[in-house]
Amino acid sequence: MAESLNQSGGETSDYKLVPLRGFNLISGIHNPEAVDKIQNFEIRDSDVFVITYPKSGTIWLQQILSLIEVKGDVTATRDQLNSDRIPWIELVESEKQFDSAPSPRIRVSHLAYKFMPLQLKQKKGKVIYVARNPKDALVSYYHFHKYANMLETPKDFDSFFEKFMEGNVYGNCWFEHVKGWYSHKDEMNFLYITYEDMIKDLRSVVEKIISFLERDLTTQQLNDVVEHSTFKNMKTNPQANYQQVPVILLNHQLGAFLRKGTVGDWKNYFTVAQNERFDKVYQQKMKDVPLSFKWDMSELITP
Repeated sequence: MAESLNQSGGETSDYKLVPLRGFNLISGIHNPEAVDKIQNFEIRDSDVFVITYPKSGTIWLQQILSLIEVKGDVTATRDQLNSDRIPWIELVESEKQFDSAPSPRIRVSHLAYKFMPLQLKQKKGKVIYVARNPKDALVSYYHFHKYANMLETPKDFDSFFEKFMEGNVYGNCWFEHVKGWYSHKDEMNFLYITYEDMIKDLRSVVEKIISFLERDLTTQQLNDVVEHSTFKNMKTNPQANYQQVPVILLNHQLGAFLRKGTVGDWKNYFTVAQNERFDKVYQQKMKDVPLSFKWDMSELITP
């Protein structure tokens, strides 16, 4: 969420969560009436939607897809922020604005499945869903809340843990978000990838995305996409690291959008009781979903 967001100067706006059909939006950032109309958007076969729960790899995909479109030429992306090149569909002002955008229209979103264009069910366009293990997503989201001016500053980790478990955050319940999209995957042109797979073998994931999008890149172009999409290189790239997002939205002195890029950081925050509780809820809510996650960096190391 960047340049296209509310950029009024002066004091920090009084943002709050506003429910729309049971899904929390952010006042001053999202227009509920506009979001509700997204389902009626006309979809082109070339459209691509990247869907994530917050803090699950969205800007990483913005970087990868930006580079795929220019065949790895990072200099071609320096005239525009990735967040403008591949914007959030929930921040599109109108259907007319979306209709007039040139192909391929690539958009990212944190929205629940029920808000997305109905024509996706007709196998129009493509959907890339990126999931991250929810314990790390929770910790990353906690840190994001501490410096994102448009989100409530948590009193402490314990209080944020409760809000996350209750789904009382933007994006709502992690479990329902993942299940909602994954359960409809067969209706769409759908690619499921995980944040942890990107950490483990970025090149392999980039190759999957290129194949899914039916793009034609040489080996060198693929190498360039991967090189400029590493966490280390993105962290120093002003077009990719969100450091140019206005202070009214993000207090850059309190944190960074790209923080650690690791797996298992939750172990530094969860108490034993919180971890046991989380595992119990996870097992209950995900018992019928054939998905598995890596919870620690050691699990990414192939013997």
